[in-house]
Amino acid sequence: MMQYLERRKFLKDASIGFGAIAFSALASRASQATPLGHYAAKAKHVILCFMDGGPSHVDTFDHKPELARQEGKPIGKENVSVLSQSTAARVWLGARWKFQNRGQSGLAVSNLLPHIASLADDLCVVRSLVGKQPLHGQQALLMHTGRETGRAPSWGSWVSYGLGSENENLPSYVLLNNDWIPNGGTENFGSSFLPANHSAMMLRAKGTPVDNIIAADAQAIQREKLALLEEQDQQFAKTVNSGNAIEAAIRNYEKAFLMQSSIPGIADVQDEPEYIHQLYGLDSKNDFQKYYALQCLRARRLVEKGVRFIEITCPLTHANNSPWDQHGHLVKHHNENALITDQAVAALIKDLKQRGLLDETIVIWAGEMGRTPHTPAINATVGRDHHVDGYSIFLAGGGFKGGSSFGTTNEFGNKVVENPLLIQDIHATVLHQLGLDHERLTYRFGGRDVSLTDVHGRVVQELLA
Repeated sequence: MMQYLERRKFLKDASIGFGAIAFSALASRASQATPLGHYAAKAKHVILCFMDGGPSHVDTFDHKPELARQEGKPIGKENVSVLSQSTAARVWLGARWKFQNRGQSGLAVSNLLPHIASLADDLCVVRSLVGKQPLHGQQALLMHTGRETGRAPSWGSWVSYGLGSENENLPSYVLLNNDWIPNGGTENFGSSFLPANHSAMMLRAKGTPVDNIIAADAQAIQREKLALLEEQDQQFAKTVNSGNAIEAAIRNYEKAFLMQSSIPGIADVQDEPEYIHQLYGLDSKNDFQKYYALQCLRARRLVEKGVRFIEITCPLTHANNSPWDQHGHLVKHHNENALITDQAVAALIKDLKQRGLLDETIVIWAGEMGRTPHTPAINATVGRDHHVDGYSIFLAGGGFKGGSSFGTTNEFGNKVVENPLLIQDIHATVLHQLGLDHERLTYRFGGRDVSLTDVHGRVVQELLA
């Protein structure tokens, strides 16, 4: 009898991969309205280019000439901070790349990122982010979930929950992974206590993009198997108190079935013209650059198909804690990371713009922290350590003010002296552009209404055009 059939064994034997679909529920769900925000939106999509490990702000977007003039001199007790790796004996370290004023706006960007620098007039640079702990895992979780301890839904999950999907054949939150899970783990991309269908679906750069995306059976056979599984799910839901969890699982099964006809076509970019391949760098002889370019191009295709929130991670190319975490060999590995990511990120912004999609898409370039403007000693393998007293990110498109900067660090880039911001302020502002009020976007959990920003965050109107 059906109740004695082990569900996990049935899933395995049925050869239907990541689950099944409750076919009879598809029609009824298609008629159900999805929440579409609190007010008129300026943007519809977010692409987060996560620079895991912490790019050096004083080598990218925060020009500090005084830092170069004082290079080699001790920083002194007055510049020691518990929020960065610092002692009074450390010495100042000037930028390793030349800065130039770019575009009509004159925004200062270093030569480390020449392709991104060429788009200075599209960039809204924030130079005054302040973190909580100089630790990768905690800062990555803080950036993604609004809490350094995690145990909460990710940024993308909240957007998915608040806005739903524009395309019933695709998930509303997609992670374009490059063979590396950032510090903090998959909790960075999970839905936590939100329904499971709001967690990220991972699309790999190498090999098979998604496991078991092609059905192993003919449709008629698959339909019979899925009908049986649906009946089991409904019976199981009646025996437990977590009906919402079962319902979320069924919705995942439904989405999985619908994805079978959509994901292969989006993942395969061979139908793109040659000039697009060259624009992104898909013709590169560097495999890391080529695969990162592939994920950036897929991001644009996902935006075209209506996916709400897309994140692209960096590959880890060397034995290190995370890709941009250069405690040593700063020049070598920052150059390597820039080679891999710079052209493709710039191409993504250009491509969205020329297709009329940048106005409705927010592109975010951000690490979880910056790097110290000082170092223990200057030598051939010099590096920078963890720094959360003031660091830089940029946003482009989606109604953000291009060719601008906001916030100021002191003459050394060592701490914020004007307009400090928390990552929750960025969360609130991005949600605002998507038509979501960060204080009203809540979910009842643990006896209270929980939000992404919790008790923090404000909409930073100065960042908006």
